[in-house]
Amino acid sequence: MKKFQAKEVPFEIVSLQTGCKNVYPFVRHRDGDKTIFCVSPIHGRSFVIGQKENGRWIVSKGNGLSYTTQPFIDVSENDYYIWGALSKECASRDYDIGNEINAYGIKTNKMEAVIELNIQLKDKDRFIKPCLLQYEVECPYRLCDYPFMSRNEHKNVVASWFNMGSSYTEPYLIAADILVRNLQLLHKNNIMHNAIHVQNYTWALELLDFESSRTDKHPYINSDYENNVLLLMNGEIMKTYEIINYIGWCIGERVDFNKIGMIFDHYGFNLEQYKLSNDMKE
Repeated sequence: MKKFQAKEVPFEIVSLQTGCKNVYPFVRHRDGDKTIFCVSPIHGRSFVIGQKENGRWIVSKGNGLSYTTQPFIDVSENDYYIWGALSKECASRDYDIGNEINAYGIKTNKMEAVIELNIQLKDKDRFIKPCLLQYEVECPYRLCDYPFMSRNEHKNVVASWFNMGSSYTEPYLIAADILVRNLQLLHKNNIMHNAIHVQNYTWALELLDFESSRTDKHPYINSDYENNVLLLMNGEIMKTYEIINYIGWCIGERVDFNKIGMIFDHYGFNLEQYKLSNDMKE
């Protein structure tokens, strides 16, 4: 992990999980007296704060960019996005949906707090107060961080999969079992994560980042998005398949596509129904 200096700033609590004893209103600052950690250059605005006595890691999202000389940058991508920052709306949506999804038995990060910082960032013609989303995870490394993990770190977290209750004995099949089960639970409850990829699963197979997700309790405000949810949900099947294939590659296992297909079928995703016929002849 790479160290960054940060500064503690005044704050207000927006949401606080029962049992959360400490919050960390830290923002990246080159003259700061606090230390935060970035696990890889792939992470733009999420930093590790530290590790708890129980071994779980505290992560804070929205503390500034882990690259460039400026912690916050507005390149006019849209009216509500500042690179390195997290809006109150996005932080609260991530927090609320994360708690909802966790209640369905899906392994996720454990939300701790939404913290509004008493600093102002200029976005177009208005000033906004950025927020932090604080949560804890079993593993701070996401699947995309594989190149930046030590062999021992990677070996230990993969070994932990055998304690997840799967009946499979090959690690990539254990992961497939967990991930496809997650997808079944999401879709059974009419939930679309909307960002299933290797950057939003940790190596402890925890699903993360729900700010763009959709549930019945938290539908999309945009009617066009909401009307197309059912059409988009099927795409998450192949996104999950891609992740499983990636995991198999990372841990050096040859993926048996027939076995993977059986796991999808077991959880109600029969890939045969999506098969296209062709007239190619050998």
